[in-house]
Amino acid sequence: MAEVICVVPVAPLRAEGSHRAEMVSQMFLGETATVISETKDFYQIQMHQDGYEGWCQKLQMQLVAEGANITTTGYTPNWINSAVLNGQPIQLPLGTPIVSYTSSDFEFTYAGAIWDSANKAWAPGVLENLAKQFLGTPYLWGGRSVFGIDCSGFVQMVFKLLNVRLPRDAYQQAEVGEDVGFLAEAKPGDLAFFDNEQGKITHVGILLSPQQIIHASAVVRIDPIDQAGIVSSTTGLRTHQLRTIRRVTLKY
Repeated sequence: MAEVICVVPVAPLRAEGSHRAEMVSQMFLGETATVISETKDFYQIQMHQDGYEGWCQKLQMQLVAEGANITTTGYTPNWINSAVLNGQPIQLPLGTPIVSYTSSDFEFTYAGAIWDSANKAWAPGVLENLAKQFLGTPYLWGGRSVFGIDCSGFVQMVFKLLNVRLPRDAYQQAEVGEDVGFLAEAKPGDLAFFDNEQGKITHVGILLSPQQIIHASAVVRIDPIDQAGIVSSTTGLRTHQLRTIRRVTLKY
């Protein structure tokens, strides 16, 4: 099956092959996917990053030569990072993979600092500092970058930079790791999940302590949490109902 590589800083992944369709996720430059089907203007793809499926505009992708070897050496460490693609200066968001790929149509040059996720210690302080880099990022349904991110995209990106693979959506993430019975037993880095009135998991955040959570709600923010759920530090109102807490141990 054909494979593609993203050739723009951030490409929308849509529910259907139309510019008007809902954005369900995003691809970063250098991320790859398998082509499922195609129309005149769109590829239907499955991302190698997390198995997520959707539609991307063909002009934002490039077919990968058969047998080509694409490797990731690390990720961009800053909110905005300068690079050059095919002679054109571009700006890349935090967490963009730095790829090694030889192709006449993909000449990528990056001379900045690199975040080496494979050699980062799994420690509360490292995780908290990473998560706080996203503070103030506006909420965007389907977003994965510091230019706009949703709750599960935020969690997925932070853990990716710590060499931990998570699925894309909150309800999928809630199936990973081990159950933590009580909030008082939670450790920094545990994931807290929240449900709606129908019992469906609709929100996720990262616990900084049993009393604080960082999550994407309007913006990436830090709010107090108790056994019932999240209370907005801005309004004092309860915003999310706690369903479960999970401790993630799955690694790349």
